[in-house]
Amino acid sequence: MSYQVLARKWRPRTFASLVGQEHVVKALTHALTAQRLHHAYLFTGTRGVGKTTLARILAKALNCEAGVTATPCGICSACREIDAGRFVDLLEVDAATNTKVDEMRQLLENAVYAPTRGRFKVYVIDEVHMLSNSAFNAMLKTLEEPPEHVKFILATTDPQKIPVTVLSRCLQFNLKQMTQPLIAGHLRHILEVEAISAEVGALHLLARSAAGSMRDALSLLDQAIAHGSGKVEEAQVREMLGAVDLDHLFSVTDALLAGDAVAMLRVADEMAARSLSFDTALQEMASLFTRLQVAQIAPQAIADDLPERERLLDIASRLDPEFVQLAYQIAVHGRHELPLAPDEQAGFIMTLLRLYAFRPVLDDDSEARGPPATATRRATPAPSAGQTALTPAATPAAAAQPAARSAANPGSVPTDWNGILTALRVSGMARELAQHCELRDLAGARIVLRLSPTHRHLLMKPAQDKLEQALTEHFARPLQLAIELEEGTGDTPAAAAQRGRRERMDRAIASVEQDGFVREIIEMFDATLVDSSIKPV
Repeated sequence: MSYQVLARKWRPRTFASLVGQEHVVKALTHALTAQRLHHAYLFTGTRGVGKTTLARILAKALNCEAGVTATPCGICSACREIDAGRFVDLLEVDAATNTKVDEMRQLLENAVYAPTRGRFKVYVIDEVHMLSNSAFNAMLKTLEEPPEHVKFILATTDPQKIPVTVLSRCLQFNLKQMTQPLIAGHLRHILEVEAISAEVGALHLLARSAAGSMRDALSLLDQAIAHGSGKVEEAQVREMLGAVDLDHLFSVTDALLAGDAVAMLRVADEMAARSLSFDTALQEMASLFTRLQVAQIAPQAIADDLPERERLLDIASRLDPEFVQLAYQIAVHGRHELPLAPDEQAGFIMTLLRLYAFRPVLDDDSEARGPPATATRRATPAPSAGQTALTPAATPAAAAQPAARSAANPGSVPTDWNGILTALRVSGMARELAQHCELRDLAGARIVLRLSPTHRHLLMKPAQDKLEQALTEHFARPLQLAIELEEGTGDTPAAAAQRGRRERMDRAIASVEQDGFVREIIEMFDATLVDSSIKPV
Protein backbone atom coordinates (compact mmCIF):
# COMPACT_ATOMS: atom_id res chain seq x y z
CA MET A 1 0.00 0.00 0.00
CA SER A 2 1.41 3.40 -1.00
CA TYR A 3 2.22 5.96 1.68
CA GLN A 4 -0.38 8.65 2.28
CA VAL A 5 0.98 12.07 3.22
CA LEU A 6 0.00 13.43 6.63
CA ALA A 7 -1.91 16.38 5.16
CA ARG A 8 -4.32 13.95 3.48
CA LYS A 9 -4.28 11.22 6.12
CA TRP A 10 -5.14 13.68 8.90
CA ARG A 11 -7.62 15.81 6.96
CA PRO A 12 -10.62 16.30 9.32
CA ARG A 13 -13.74 14.36 8.37
CA THR A 14 -16.12 15.79 10.98
CA PHE A 15 -16.78 19.19 12.47
CA ALA A 16 -15.53 17.94 15.85
CA SER A 17 -12.10 17.05 14.46
CA LEU A 18 -11.59 20.40 12.75
CA VAL A 19 -8.93 22.46 14.53
CA GLY A 20 -8.89 26.22 15.01
CA GLN A 21 -12.17 27.28 13.32
CA GLU A 22 -14.59 26.98 16.22
CA HIS A 23 -16.51 30.13 15.27
CA VAL A 24 -17.38 28.71 11.82
CA VAL A 25 -18.10 25.21 13.16
CA LYS A 26 -20.46 26.64 15.77
CA ALA A 27 -22.49 28.61 13.19
CA LEU A 28 -22.73 25.70 10.75
CA THR A 29 -23.61 23.20 13.48
CA HIS A 30 -26.44 25.36 14.77
CA ALA A 31 -27.75 25.93 11.24
CA LEU A 32 -27.74 22.21 10.45
CA THR A 33 -29.35 21.30 13.76
CA ALA A 34 -32.12 23.88 13.27
CA GLN A 35 -32.47 22.99 9.56
CA ARG A 36 -31.88 26.63 8.61
CA LEU A 37 -29.95 25.89 5.45
CA HIS A 38 -28.76 28.65 3.16
CA HIS A 39 -28.30 27.96 -0.54
CA ALA A 40 -24.84 29.57 -0.87
CA TYR A 41 -21.85 29.67 1.46
CA LEU A 42 -18.56 31.55 1.02
CA PHE A 43 -15.45 30.43 2.93
CA THR A 44 -12.55 32.89 2.92
CA GLY A 45 -9.08 32.62 4.40
CA THR A 46 -5.44 32.02 3.60
CA ARG A 47 -4.11 28.72 2.25
CA GLY A 48 -4.26 25.62 4.39
CA VAL A 49 -6.79 26.74 7.01
CA GLY A 50 -9.61 24.35 6.08
CA LYS A 51 -11.81 25.91 3.39
CA THR A 52 -12.09 22.82 1.16
CA THR A 53 -12.20 20.54 4.19
CA LEU A 54 -15.16 22.46 5.60
CA ALA A 55 -16.89 22.28 2.22
CA ARG A 56 -16.58 18.48 2.14
CA ILE A 57 -17.75 18.08 5.73
CA LEU A 58 -20.74 20.32 4.98
CA ALA A 59 -21.48 18.23 1.86
CA LYS A 60 -21.46 15.10 4.04
CA ALA A 61 -23.75 16.76 6.60
CA LEU A 62 -26.22 17.59 3.81
CA ASN A 63 -26.14 14.18 2.09
CA CYS A 64 -25.59 11.70 4.94
CA GLU A 65 -28.05 8.81 4.62
CA ALA A 66 -28.92 9.28 8.30
CA GLY A 67 -30.43 12.67 7.38
CA VAL A 68 -29.31 16.30 7.43
CA THR A 69 -27.21 16.45 10.56
CA ALA A 70 -24.27 18.27 12.13
CA THR A 71 -22.71 14.89 12.93
CA PRO A 72 -22.60 12.81 9.73
CA CYS A 73 -22.14 9.11 10.41
CA GLY A 74 -19.05 8.66 8.22
CA ILE A 75 -19.92 5.03 7.48
CA CYS A 76 -22.78 5.25 4.98
CA SER A 77 -22.03 5.02 1.27
CA ALA A 78 -22.57 8.77 0.73
CA CYS A 79 -20.13 9.73 3.52
CA ARG A 80 -17.51 7.23 2.36
CA GLU A 81 -17.76 8.34 -1.27
CA ILE A 82 -17.45 12.02 -0.32
CA ASP A 83 -14.36 11.22 1.77
CA ALA A 84 -12.92 9.32 -1.19
CA GLY A 85 -13.70 12.18 -3.60
CA ARG A 86 -15.98 10.16 -5.88
CA PHE A 87 -19.49 11.20 -4.83
CA VAL A 88 -21.38 11.91 -8.05
CA ASP A 89 -23.46 14.78 -6.60
CA LEU A 90 -20.47 16.63 -5.15
CA LEU A 91 -18.94 18.66 -7.97
CA GLU A 92 -15.63 20.30 -7.08
CA VAL A 93 -14.65 22.95 -9.61
CA ASP A 94 -11.28 24.71 -9.79
CA ALA A 95 -12.14 28.25 -10.85
CA ALA A 96 -8.48 28.92 -11.65
CA THR A 97 -8.68 26.59 -14.66
CA ASN A 98 -12.39 27.10 -15.47
CA THR A 99 -12.55 30.87 -15.70
CA LYS A 100 -14.56 31.34 -18.90
CA VAL A 101 -18.23 32.17 -19.15
CA ASP A 102 -18.99 29.17 -21.40
CA GLU A 103 -17.66 26.76 -18.78
CA MET A 104 -19.77 28.40 -16.09
CA ARG A 105 -22.91 28.27 -18.25
CA GLN A 106 -22.40 24.56 -18.93
CA LEU A 107 -22.00 23.94 -15.22
CA LEU A 108 -25.16 25.84 -14.32
CA GLU A 109 -27.23 24.19 -17.05
CA ASN A 110 -26.74 20.85 -15.28
CA ALA A 111 -27.89 22.35 -11.97
CA VAL A 112 -31.55 22.10 -12.93
CA TYR A 113 -31.36 18.30 -12.96
CA ALA A 114 -32.12 16.42 -9.74
CA PRO A 115 -29.23 14.79 -7.84
CA THR A 116 -28.38 11.24 -8.85
CA ARG A 117 -27.52 9.74 -5.44
CA GLY A 118 -27.68 12.31 -2.72
CA ARG A 119 -30.20 14.65 -1.17
CA PHE A 120 -28.52 17.75 -2.56
CA LYS A 121 -26.31 18.52 -5.52
CA VAL A 122 -23.38 20.44 -3.99
CA TYR A 123 -21.17 22.70 -6.10
CA VAL A 124 -17.82 23.51 -4.50
CA ILE A 125 -16.06 26.25 -6.48
CA ASP A 126 -12.51 26.72 -5.25
CA GLU A 127 -10.56 29.97 -5.80
CA VAL A 128 -13.78 31.55 -7.01
CA HIS A 129 -12.12 34.99 -7.28
CA MET A 130 -10.34 33.73 -10.43
CA LEU A 131 -13.59 33.68 -12.45
CA SER A 132 -13.96 36.31 -15.15
CA ASN A 133 -16.53 39.09 -14.81
CA SER A 134 -18.66 37.43 -17.49
CA ALA A 135 -18.60 34.14 -15.58
CA PHE A 136 -19.67 35.92 -12.39
CA ASN A 137 -22.53 37.62 -14.23
CA ALA A 138 -23.62 34.29 -15.69
CA MET A 139 -23.98 32.68 -12.26
CA LEU A 140 -25.74 35.59 -10.50
CA LYS A 141 -29.33 34.52 -11.19
CA THR A 142 -28.75 30.86 -10.36
CA LEU A 143 -26.78 31.81 -7.24
CA GLU A 144 -29.64 33.99 -6.01
CA GLU A 145 -32.50 31.57 -6.71
CA PRO A 146 -31.09 28.08 -7.26
CA PRO A 147 -33.25 24.94 -7.42
CA GLU A 148 -34.18 23.46 -4.03
CA HIS A 149 -31.77 20.57 -4.47
CA VAL A 150 -28.67 22.75 -5.19
CA LYS A 151 -26.20 24.15 -2.68
CA PHE A 152 -23.24 26.36 -3.59
CA ILE A 153 -20.05 26.43 -1.51
CA LEU A 154 -17.52 28.99 -2.70
CA ALA A 155 -13.96 29.22 -1.40
CA THR A 156 -11.37 31.93 -1.94
CA THR A 157 -8.13 33.32 -0.59
CA ASP A 158 -8.90 36.80 -1.94
CA PRO A 159 -12.50 37.89 -1.23
CA GLN A 160 -11.74 41.50 -2.27
CA LYS A 161 -11.76 40.38 -5.91
CA ILE A 162 -15.26 38.94 -5.71
CA PRO A 163 -18.03 41.29 -6.93
CA VAL A 164 -20.32 42.62 -4.20
CA THR A 165 -23.28 41.23 -6.15
CA VAL A 166 -21.93 37.74 -5.46
CA LEU A 167 -20.97 38.48 -1.84
CA SER A 168 -24.49 39.71 -1.07
CA ARG A 169 -25.96 36.37 -2.18
CA CYS A 170 -23.79 34.23 0.15
CA LEU A 171 -23.33 33.55 3.82
CA GLN A 172 -19.71 34.55 4.35
CA PHE A 173 -17.40 32.84 6.88
CA ASN A 174 -13.86 34.10 7.42
CA LEU A 175 -11.52 31.31 8.48
CA LYS A 176 -8.74 32.43 10.82
CA GLN A 177 -5.06 31.67 10.50
CA MET A 178 -3.88 28.99 12.90
CA THR A 179 -1.92 30.18 15.90
CA GLN A 180 1.52 28.71 16.57
CA PRO A 181 0.54 27.02 19.87
CA LEU A 182 -2.50 25.48 18.17
CA ILE A 183 -0.41 24.12 15.29
CA ALA A 184 2.29 22.81 17.63
CA GLY A 185 -0.32 21.11 19.80
CA HIS A 186 -1.96 19.43 16.81
CA LEU A 187 1.40 18.24 15.48
CA ARG A 188 2.21 16.80 18.91
CA HIS A 189 -1.10 14.90 18.91
CA ILE A 190 -0.46 13.50 15.43
CA LEU A 191 3.05 12.33 16.34
CA GLU A 192 1.78 10.66 19.51
CA VAL A 193 -0.74 8.69 17.46
CA GLU A 194 1.88 7.91 14.81
CA ALA A 195 4.30 6.81 17.59
CA ILE A 196 7.05 9.20 16.43
CA SER A 197 9.29 10.90 18.97
CA ALA A 198 9.62 14.67 18.74
CA GLU A 199 11.22 17.54 20.63
CA VAL A 200 9.03 20.46 21.70
CA GLY A 201 11.41 23.01 20.19
CA ALA A 202 11.21 21.29 16.81
CA LEU A 203 7.40 21.48 16.81
CA HIS A 204 7.51 25.19 17.63
CA LEU A 205 9.91 25.74 14.74
CA LEU A 206 7.60 23.89 12.33
CA ALA A 207 4.58 25.80 13.63
CA ARG A 208 6.35 29.12 13.15
CA SER A 209 7.48 28.23 9.61
CA ALA A 210 3.93 27.18 8.68
CA ALA A 211 2.83 30.84 9.01
CA GLY A 212 -0.72 30.02 10.07
CA SER A 213 -1.36 27.16 7.63
CA MET A 214 -2.08 23.70 9.06
CA ARG A 215 -1.52 22.07 5.68
CA ASP A 216 1.91 23.70 5.39
CA ALA A 217 2.71 22.51 8.92
CA LEU A 218 1.81 18.92 8.05
CA SER A 219 3.84 19.05 4.85
CA LEU A 220 6.84 20.37 6.80
CA LEU A 221 6.30 17.66 9.41
CA ASP A 222 6.43 15.01 6.67
CA GLN A 223 9.70 16.50 5.48
CA ALA A 224 11.09 16.68 9.02
CA ILE A 225 10.29 13.01 9.67
CA ALA A 226 12.10 12.02 6.48
CA HIS A 227 15.02 14.33 7.27
CA GLY A 228 15.37 12.94 10.80
CA SER A 229 15.01 9.27 9.84
CA GLY A 230 11.77 8.85 11.76
CA LYS A 231 12.57 11.37 14.53
CA VAL A 232 11.71 15.04 14.81
CA GLU A 233 14.63 16.73 16.58
CA GLU A 234 15.13 20.47 16.95
CA ALA A 235 18.68 20.56 15.57
CA GLN A 236 17.71 18.62 12.44
CA VAL A 237 14.55 20.67 11.88
CA ARG A 238 16.54 23.88 12.26
CA GLU A 239 19.05 22.60 9.71
CA MET A 240 16.25 21.55 7.35
CA LEU A 241 14.51 24.93 7.55
CA GLY A 242 17.72 26.94 7.52
CA ALA A 243 16.35 28.59 10.62
CA VAL A 244 18.47 30.79 12.84
CA ASP A 245 19.28 29.16 16.15
CA LEU A 246 18.04 31.20 19.09
CA ASP A 247 21.51 30.73 20.59
CA HIS A 248 22.84 33.02 17.83
CA LEU A 249 20.36 35.72 18.76
CA PHE A 250 21.00 35.31 22.48
CA SER A 251 24.71 35.58 21.71
CA VAL A 252 24.00 38.91 20.02
CA THR A 253 22.10 40.20 23.07
CA ASP A 254 24.81 38.94 25.44
CA ALA A 255 27.50 40.71 23.39
CA LEU A 256 25.30 43.81 23.28
CA LEU A 257 24.97 43.83 27.05
CA ALA A 258 28.72 43.31 27.43
CA GLY A 259 29.55 46.04 24.90
CA ASP A 260 31.55 43.52 22.85
CA ALA A 261 31.33 44.44 19.16
CA VAL A 262 33.84 41.74 18.17
CA ALA A 263 31.60 39.04 19.63
CA MET A 264 28.63 40.40 17.67
CA LEU A 265 30.59 40.28 14.42
CA ARG A 266 31.71 36.76 15.27
CA VAL A 267 28.04 35.70 15.36
CA ALA A 268 27.55 37.12 11.85
CA ASP A 269 30.59 35.16 10.62
CA GLU A 270 29.28 31.93 12.16
CA MET A 271 25.90 32.43 10.48
CA ALA A 272 27.59 33.09 7.13
CA ALA A 273 29.64 29.91 7.52
CA ARG A 274 26.40 27.94 7.96
CA SER A 275 24.75 29.72 5.00
CA LEU A 276 21.89 30.92 7.19
CA SER A 277 19.45 33.48 5.84
CA PHE A 278 20.22 36.94 7.19
CA ASP A 279 16.71 38.07 6.24
CA THR A 280 15.31 35.31 8.45
CA ALA A 281 17.82 36.26 11.14
CA LEU A 282 16.53 39.83 11.27
CA GLN A 283 12.96 38.57 11.28
CA GLU A 284 13.76 36.32 14.24
CA MET A 285 15.62 39.16 15.92
CA ALA A 286 12.56 41.42 15.69
CA SER A 287 10.49 38.55 17.10
CA LEU A 288 12.97 38.16 19.97
CA PHE A 289 12.79 41.87 20.85
CA THR A 290 8.99 41.61 20.75
CA ARG A 291 9.07 38.79 23.29
CA LEU A 292 11.57 40.71 25.42
CA GLN A 293 9.21 43.70 25.52
CA VAL A 294 6.32 41.41 26.46
CA ALA A 295 8.50 39.91 29.20
CA GLN A 296 9.19 43.42 30.52
CA ILE A 297 5.64 44.73 30.45
CA ALA A 298 3.55 41.58 30.93
CA PRO A 299 5.83 38.71 32.10
CA GLN A 300 2.83 36.60 32.99
CA ALA A 301 2.03 36.40 29.26
CA ILE A 302 5.21 34.35 28.65
CA ALA A 303 4.17 30.69 28.65
CA ASP A 304 5.57 28.65 31.55
CA ASP A 305 6.48 25.76 29.24
CA LEU A 306 8.46 27.95 26.83
CA PRO A 307 11.99 26.46 26.79
CA GLU A 308 13.72 29.86 26.69
CA ARG A 309 11.42 31.51 29.27
CA GLU A 310 14.09 31.94 31.98
CA ARG A 311 16.64 33.34 29.55
CA LEU A 312 14.08 35.77 28.12
CA LEU A 313 13.14 37.04 31.57
CA ASP A 314 16.81 37.40 32.53
CA ILE A 315 17.69 39.48 29.46
CA ALA A 316 14.47 41.50 29.76
CA SER A 317 15.39 42.47 33.32
CA ARG A 318 18.78 43.79 32.16
CA LEU A 319 17.58 45.88 29.21
CA ASP A 320 15.91 49.28 29.20
CA PRO A 321 12.34 48.98 27.81
CA GLU A 322 12.93 52.08 25.67
CA PHE A 323 16.03 50.50 24.17
CA VAL A 324 14.07 47.33 23.36
CA GLN A 325 11.62 49.47 21.39
CA LEU A 326 14.50 51.10 19.55
CA ALA A 327 16.20 47.72 18.94
CA TYR A 328 12.97 46.34 17.45
CA GLN A 329 12.79 49.26 15.03
CA ILE A 330 16.46 48.80 14.11
CA ALA A 331 15.87 45.12 13.33
CA VAL A 332 12.75 45.84 11.25
CA HIS A 333 14.38 48.66 9.30
CA GLY A 334 17.53 46.58 8.86
CA ARG A 335 15.47 43.84 7.25
CA HIS A 336 13.70 46.37 5.04
CA GLU A 337 17.06 47.80 3.90
CA LEU A 338 18.67 44.39 3.33
CA PRO A 339 18.03 44.34 -0.47
CA LEU A 340 19.78 47.72 -0.73
CA ALA A 341 22.94 46.56 1.05
CA PRO A 342 26.08 45.54 -0.89
CA ASP A 343 25.29 41.97 0.22
CA GLU A 344 23.10 40.40 2.89
CA GLN A 345 25.94 39.84 5.34
CA ALA A 346 27.01 43.49 5.09
CA GLY A 347 23.44 44.62 5.74
CA PHE A 348 23.18 42.30 8.74
CA ILE A 349 26.51 43.49 10.14
CA MET A 350 25.47 47.13 9.82
CA THR A 351 22.26 46.34 11.70
CA LEU A 352 24.28 44.71 14.49
CA LEU A 353 26.61 47.70 14.65
CA ARG A 354 23.63 50.03 14.78
CA LEU A 355 22.37 48.08 17.78
CA TYR A 356 25.84 48.36 19.29
CA ALA A 357 25.96 52.10 18.63
CA PHE A 358 22.74 52.63 20.60
CA ARG A 359 23.44 50.08 23.32
CA PRO A 360 22.37 50.97 26.88
CA VAL A 361 24.40 51.45 30.07
CA LEU A 362 23.41 48.99 32.75
CA ASP A 363 25.32 49.77 35.95
CA ASP A 364 27.74 52.09 37.73
CA ASP A 365 30.93 50.60 36.35
CA SER A 366 29.82 50.94 32.73
CA GLU A 367 32.12 53.93 32.20
CA ALA A 368 35.08 51.71 33.00
CA ARG A 369 33.87 49.20 30.41
CA GLY A 370 33.52 51.74 27.67
CA PRO A 371 30.18 52.98 26.24
CA PRO A 372 28.45 56.11 27.48
CA ALA A 373 24.74 56.24 28.18
CA THR A 374 23.76 56.64 24.56
CA ALA A 375 25.44 55.58 21.40
CA THR A 376 25.28 59.01 19.87
CA ARG A 377 28.59 60.25 21.25
CA ARG A 378 28.00 63.86 22.06
CA ALA A 379 30.84 66.32 21.64
CA THR A 380 31.72 68.51 24.61
CA PRO A 381 30.07 71.91 24.18
CA ALA A 382 32.31 74.93 24.37
CA PRO A 383 31.84 76.64 27.75
CA SER A 384 30.41 80.11 27.78
CA ALA A 385 32.07 83.00 29.60
CA GLY A 386 32.15 82.43 33.32
CA GLN A 387 31.22 78.75 33.06
CA THR A 388 33.28 75.71 33.91
CA ALA A 389 33.45 73.14 31.13
CA LEU A 390 31.74 69.81 32.00
CA THR A 391 32.55 66.79 29.86
CA PRO A 392 30.90 63.35 29.56
CA ALA A 393 34.25 61.83 30.48
CA ALA A 394 34.28 63.60 33.87
CA THR A 395 35.03 61.41 36.88
CA PRO A 396 32.07 60.07 38.90
CA ALA A 397 33.01 62.35 41.78
CA ALA A 398 33.01 65.42 39.54
CA ALA A 399 29.73 64.38 37.94
CA ALA A 400 28.15 64.03 41.35
CA GLN A 401 29.07 67.56 42.43
CA PRO A 402 26.03 69.32 40.87
CA ALA A 403 23.76 66.85 42.64
CA ALA A 404 25.55 67.42 45.93
CA ARG A 405 25.31 71.20 45.56
CA SER A 406 21.60 70.98 44.73
CA ALA A 407 20.90 68.71 47.68
CA ALA A 408 22.83 71.00 50.02
CA ASN A 409 21.06 74.11 48.78
CA PRO A 410 17.60 73.05 47.55
CA GLY A 411 16.41 76.62 47.30
CA SER A 412 18.94 77.57 44.64
CA VAL A 413 17.98 77.61 40.96
CA PRO A 414 20.79 76.22 38.81
CA THR A 415 20.78 77.66 35.33
CA ASP A 416 23.31 75.32 33.73
CA TRP A 417 20.94 72.75 32.27
CA ASN A 418 23.79 71.17 30.34
CA GLY A 419 25.70 70.63 33.60
CA ILE A 420 22.62 69.13 35.25
CA LEU A 421 22.04 66.82 32.28
CA THR A 422 25.65 65.64 32.32
CA ALA A 423 25.17 64.34 35.86
CA LEU A 424 21.77 62.75 35.25
CA ARG A 425 21.59 58.95 35.12
CA VAL A 426 19.27 58.79 32.13
CA SER A 427 19.57 57.24 28.69
CA GLY A 428 17.61 56.41 25.56
CA MET A 429 14.67 58.55 24.49
CA ALA A 430 14.53 60.30 27.86
CA ARG A 431 18.05 61.65 27.37
CA GLU A 432 17.28 62.60 23.77
CA LEU A 433 14.27 64.58 25.03
CA ALA A 434 16.37 66.32 27.70
CA GLN A 435 19.07 67.19 25.15
CA HIS A 436 16.58 69.29 23.16
CA CYS A 437 15.06 71.11 26.15
CA GLU A 438 15.91 74.37 27.90
CA LEU A 439 15.55 74.90 31.63
CA ARG A 440 12.88 77.55 32.16
CA ASP A 441 12.18 77.33 35.88
CA LEU A 442 13.14 75.24 38.91
CA ALA A 443 11.44 76.25 42.11
CA GLY A 444 10.11 74.18 44.94
CA ALA A 445 8.75 70.83 43.79
CA ARG A 446 8.33 71.79 40.13
CA ILE A 447 10.77 71.91 37.22
CA VAL A 448 9.69 73.47 33.92
CA LEU A 449 11.46 72.76 30.65
CA ARG A 450 10.90 74.36 27.26
CA LEU A 451 10.83 72.25 24.08
CA SER A 452 10.71 73.61 20.55
CA PRO A 453 7.59 72.47 18.61
CA THR A 454 9.90 71.10 15.92
CA HIS A 455 10.90 68.37 18.40
CA ARG A 456 7.40 67.53 19.61
CA HIS A 457 7.92 63.94 18.42
CA LEU A 458 10.23 63.42 21.42
CA LEU A 459 7.43 64.26 23.85
CA MET A 460 6.46 60.70 24.82
CA LYS A 461 5.10 59.93 28.28
CA PRO A 462 7.54 57.08 29.10
CA ALA A 463 10.45 59.41 28.29
CA GLN A 464 8.96 62.19 30.46
CA ASP A 465 8.35 59.79 33.36
CA LYS A 466 11.90 58.49 33.21
CA LEU A 467 13.36 62.01 33.03
CA GLU A 468 11.24 63.11 35.98
CA GLN A 469 12.46 60.14 38.02
CA ALA A 470 16.09 60.91 37.14
CA LEU A 471 15.66 64.56 38.16
CA THR A 472 14.06 63.52 41.44
CA GLU A 473 17.03 61.28 42.21
CA HIS A 474 19.49 63.96 41.10
CA PHE A 475 18.09 66.71 43.34
CA ALA A 476 17.28 64.30 46.19
CA ARG A 477 13.73 65.62 46.50
CA PRO A 478 10.40 64.93 44.74
CA LEU A 479 10.04 66.96 41.56
CA GLN A 480 7.15 67.36 39.16
CA LEU A 481 8.26 67.75 35.55
CA ALA A 482 6.40 70.04 33.15
CA ILE A 483 7.43 70.51 29.51
CA GLU A 484 6.05 73.48 27.54
CA LEU A 485 5.98 73.46 23.75
CA GLU A 486 7.25 76.85 22.60
CA GLU A 487 10.17 78.39 20.78
CA GLY A 488 13.01 79.35 23.10
CA THR A 489 16.46 80.81 22.77
CA GLY A 490 17.77 77.65 21.15
CA ASP A 491 20.39 77.26 23.89
CA THR A 492 19.83 73.53 24.42
CA PRO A 493 22.50 70.92 25.21
CA ALA A 494 22.01 69.50 21.72
CA ALA A 495 22.51 72.95 20.15
CA ALA A 496 25.54 73.57 22.37
CA ALA A 497 27.04 70.26 21.31
CA GLN A 498 26.42 71.15 17.66
CA ARG A 499 28.10 74.54 18.17
CA GLY A 500 31.04 72.84 19.84
CA ARG A 501 31.45 70.48 16.91
CA ARG A 502 31.20 73.36 14.46
CA GLU A 503 33.75 75.47 16.37
CA ARG A 504 36.22 72.59 16.55
CA MET A 505 35.75 72.02 12.85
CA ASP A 506 36.35 75.70 12.09
CA ARG A 507 39.50 75.68 14.22
CA ALA A 508 40.72 72.56 12.47
CA ILE A 509 40.14 74.07 9.01
CA ALA A 510 41.88 77.31 10.02
CA SER A 511 44.81 75.35 11.40
CA VAL A 512 45.20 73.40 8.17
CA GLU A 513 44.84 76.51 6.03
CA GLN A 514 47.61 78.26 8.01
CA ASP A 515 50.00 75.35 7.71
CA GLY A 516 53.06 76.40 5.67
CA PHE A 517 53.30 73.17 3.69
CA VAL A 518 49.60 73.24 2.78
CA ARG A 519 49.80 76.89 1.67
CA GLU A 520 52.83 76.06 -0.48
CA ILE A 521 50.99 73.16 -2.16
CA ILE A 522 47.91 75.33 -2.81
CA GLU A 523 50.01 78.09 -4.41
CA MET A 524 52.21 75.71 -6.41
CA PHE A 525 49.44 73.56 -7.88
CA ASP A 526 46.52 75.99 -7.67
CA ALA A 527 44.91 73.39 -5.37
CA THR A 528 41.69 73.66 -3.38
CA LEU A 529 41.31 72.54 0.21
CA VAL A 530 38.44 70.03 0.64
CA ASP A 531 36.88 70.94 4.00
CA SER A 532 35.03 67.62 4.30
CA SER A 533 38.34 65.75 4.34
CA ILE A 534 39.44 67.50 7.55
CA LYS A 535 38.66 65.85 10.88
CA PRO A 536 39.25 67.73 14.14
CA VAL A 537 41.52 65.90 16.57
